[in-house]
Amino acid sequence: QVQLEESGGGSVEAGRSLRLSCVTSEGTFSRTCPAWFRQAPGKEREGVAVIDAYGSAGYAASVKGRFTISKDIAKNTLYLDMNDLKPEDTATYYCAADRRRCGRYLLTSKQVDYWGRGTQVTVSS
Repeated sequence: QVQLEESGGGSVEAGRSLRLSCVTSEGTFSRTCPAWFRQAPGKEREGVAVIDAYGSAGYAASVKGRFTISKDIAKNTLYLDMNDLKPEDTATYYCAADRRRCGRYLLTSKQVDYWGRGTQVTVSS
């Protein structure tokens, strides 16, 4: 069973930065395509960023240029660096991974193989 554990969420003022981390068991991110999703209160879950096996990243239009996804295979860790945070970035952020889907196809998927429990990010104006 794949487990994903997020950390790094918190409350910050607009314009500040946060780094989210997602730790998993050894080899998971070599066998799957990892991504970050988020869900704001009253809204559907949306794909934020994805990174493929070659390190190529894809982003939602709303975060492109501000967020950066990366992974450290040796540390079994996925990251999301979030800069210039805005109040509309307030959401629960989920680490996710899929065995078959990747890229924009994964970001727009409703069904993903593995999910973390989420970490809350709150941005005040």
